[in-house]
Amino acid sequence: MPCRLRVSLPLALLLASAPAFAADAPADAALEARITAMGKVGSASSPQYSPDGAQIAFITTLSGSPQAWVIPAGGGYPRQVTSYADAVSGLRWSPDGKLAYAVSPGGGYNAQLFLTDTAGTDVRRINEGEANTFTGDFAPDGRYHFRSNARNPETTDIYMYDPATAKAGIAVEMDGLGGMDDVLGNRALVNRLVTRGNSNLWLDDLTTGRRMLLTPHQGKAESGGVFGKDTNTVYLAHNLDRDRFAFGRVDIAADGRSFKRTELAERDDAELDDFILNDAKTQALLSWNVAGRNELELIDLATGQRQPLPAAPAEIVTGADYSPDGRRVVLALSGSSAPTDLWQLDLATEQYTRLTFSPTPGVDLATLVKPELRTFKAHDGLELSGWLYLPKGFKAPGPVVLSFHGGPEGQDRPNFRSDYQALLASGIAVFAPNIRGSSGFGKAFMSLDNHEGRFDANKDIKATADFLVNAGIGAKGRLGVMGGSYGGYAVMVAVTDYPDTFAAGANLFGMVNFETFFAQSTPWMGAISTGEYGDPKTQLQLLRDLSPIHKLDRVVTPLLVMHGANDTNVPVVEAEQVVSTLKERGIDVEYVLFPDEGHGWRKQVNRVRSTLELAKFFGKHL
Repeated sequence: MPCRLRVSLPLALLLASAPAFAADAPADAALEARITAMGKVGSASSPQYSPDGAQIAFITTLSGSPQAWVIPAGGGYPRQVTSYADAVSGLRWSPDGKLAYAVSPGGGYNAQLFLTDTAGTDVRRINEGEANTFTGDFAPDGRYHFRSNARNPETTDIYMYDPATAKAGIAVEMDGLGGMDDVLGNRALVNRLVTRGNSNLWLDDLTTGRRMLLTPHQGKAESGGVFGKDTNTVYLAHNLDRDRFAFGRVDIAADGRSFKRTELAERDDAELDDFILNDAKTQALLSWNVAGRNELELIDLATGQRQPLPAAPAEIVTGADYSPDGRRVVLALSGSSAPTDLWQLDLATEQYTRLTFSPTPGVDLATLVKPELRTFKAHDGLELSGWLYLPKGFKAPGPVVLSFHGGPEGQDRPNFRSDYQALLASGIAVFAPNIRGSSGFGKAFMSLDNHEGRFDANKDIKATADFLVNAGIGAKGRLGVMGGSYGGYAVMVAVTDYPDTFAAGANLFGMVNFETFFAQSTPWMGAISTGEYGDPKTQLQLLRDLSPIHKLDRVVTPLLVMHGANDTNVPVVEAEQVVSTLKERGIDVEYVLFPDEGHGWRKQVNRVRSTLELAKFFGKHL
């Protein structure tokens, strides 16, 4: 069972958009075909062994949108289980061999939860209504827990579905956002969010309602955990009383009234991304985040002995699961030149075997660009870093697009990005920085952009551009900027605070006005974002000062705006404000609205369209 280190905030990965170049020359047509192929590159993710270890369930885009499939654990031909027009997510096996999953109509958060057999023929609905709903997992006895804000739009209560009665009811009534990390019998590990970047892990008795805080701390800290062999032992990833995430254990006294925490594994040069336990609860697989790349190791839970594992075939681990017998681990691996695919690791031989081969028609992966990590200084001397992708034959200084991640607690890592590779195929370099506020570098760094600190984070945008020019990489007048979600906010800061720095900007589903964001975003998102941006009740002037909407009169940069019509995280009004205002001023602005998407693009046709639009737009202006 994996440990979810942070309460899941549905934050976007950006990819995507539209019909293409005016193919008035063979070179344009060939480039368009290549970029279209980039957008169609598939993926396989979210693997989990069946209870008997014979099959692996996973999510793949083979059919165009993410759907549930199964494959023999020893390798073989995959078989499709679901076939919806909308994306499937949150795939989990039940103890009796059924599959639970979510379908998100139109890309929104009103997920519909289902339980089915592996043939996909006996399907039953788990939840009811159209509330914001998020997937969970199964207890060993077959109950399934999930989260929903059906009772209160500002909270996510924990529901428990009993397959014996085919009914779901509230198991834990929450005061805010949170979820159930694990459950065993009548005891549960409940993660309660204080605000973004700050959470508490509690041991809840589901029968009596009594609960005990397992992670007391001062200031901000996060933790996530799972039970060991019984409910008196909890293994957790945490940054309690420390800057970087580490691996620890909490031993709870027999009377259930006290506990002791022991640190089991930590690194000064990395922080723990995730961990999983084998079914026997004797061993853990640890995944360390080292400046964005992952390194794996095993730890014996009885002796504490640690065993580093050979480097995986790709840079990043996005999912993992132990086989029931504990002899193998299935991993979802991705990298800058490798789309996400499933690999199986034999723990005895330490050999990796590839299980899936996501389609890459028209794309030679060997020709794709891998980035190098570059460091530079912010205006105040803070060290920042980013991933630099240079097209083959790039003549510096030349055109460069700065790409800002979402979050803002996200981290740009050497993932497979078809939009990056499309820009590179067009001869445009990409630099993806991790400015202050990014995760992966410790909680002190991640907190530097909170409230008034965001003014310094916004200055990091200019420092990034200055670094590229001063290093002779980017040419003045040929810098672009792009980003999704909070990255879209960074784009709007870039073109309003530094209008003479950027020649083009692409804002994908980004916020521009914190007043309308708090007023119209999903209530639970607004409730947990006050600690990050500011409280509209007490810090309204700060939010206004941080909102690019009030500086649109400064914009001279051509802009591409793309948004999903069903986005409840960053409502479409954020895009509409930008487009209408800039059109009134006669600024060059292009607007692409996806009627069947929410916060980010999940469908292949939309990812291809967005990828083409981005390449066309930046090719035109840079």
